[in-house]
Amino acid sequence: MTGQVSATGLGDWPGTDPLEAARAIRGELGSPHLPFLAELPDRGVGSDPVGRTASLLVDLHADVQPHGWRVVDRPGRDAVHAASALATDLNVLADVVGAEDVHAEQLQVRILGPLSLMAGLYLHNGERVLADVGARRDIAQSLAAGVGQFLERVRSAVPGAKLTVQLAEPEAARVLAGLLPTASGYRTLRSVPRSEAHTAWSTLAEALRVAGADEVIVSAEAWEAPIAGILEAGANGVALPFEGLTVPQWEQLAGAVEAGARVWLGAMPLDASPKTRTGEVAERILRPWRQLGLPLSALEAVRLTPAGSLASLSPERATAALTRLVKLTDAVNQLALG
Repeated sequence: MTGQVSATGLGDWPGTDPLEAARAIRGELGSPHLPFLAELPDRGVGSDPVGRTASLLVDLHADVQPHGWRVVDRPGRDAVHAASALATDLNVLADVVGAEDVHAEQLQVRILGPLSLMAGLYLHNGERVLADVGARRDIAQSLAAGVGQFLERVRSAVPGAKLTVQLAEPEAARVLAGLLPTASGYRTLRSVPRSEAHTAWSTLAEALRVAGADEVIVSAEAWEAPIAGILEAGANGVALPFEGLTVPQWEQLAGAVEAGARVWLGAMPLDASPKTRTGEVAERILRPWRQLGLPLSALEAVRLTPAGSLASLSPERATAALTRLVKLTDAVNQLALG
């Protein structure tokens, strides 16, 4: 084991130019870091997380209605935009990778996890998919069926690269706690049983592995993050914001690392004061690691990510943020390993 922390991003990127994004990301995140396929939400409908992931569904379609993405009988203009944008991103990535002198070793791609996709899609009656147990089952099965073709296209763009799939579950805790509002806003939807969430995650993780994914990481918000449930469902690791993690959550993460899981920490602040030293941030990252008694060699399990959305920045500032992120990993490694 090298015992070295590495860096990656969470997927989003500012602007509308996939070529500029791919060049910037791959230029900053060389080995041993993990470059990612950029998502460009500034392009509008179809480049948002729900539309992008909905375009992967098999035998189900979604189109934008006044209240959001709605499940429909046949693909409309918005679904075509989503599929076209993703195809463009993959074609551009293939061109950039093909022009590189060094073989592409690894790549990360992000899609919405099943719970958050169910939270972001609506039925014909205007209610969230979450409200209907049959619709939830259909979405989970359709997404699992669709990721194979998606990863086949990704592998064609980066031949031979190891693939990490990030399942973004920003709504997981609220879905499991029954905190999302109904369409009327006067009440909340019933919580999804944890057993159902486990089945959805495990089915999707297995489908991704069959399709060639080397790792499956589930990202979530720190509040009530279902860390144990995610790992029990077969994910290789979790991605969480560094700030806001509780002592019990750190203890769960320590146990996960000891069991061989990966941990991604959103630790690099995007709004840090110019006076904030990289070494100070690095020391804050290492402090809970030492307090938990974890061996420094196990830092190999950790990837650092930005603490916020890069899409909120300009392309130039986003590139600079990745530069700082790599410097932060260097600082952590120097402090930990000398």
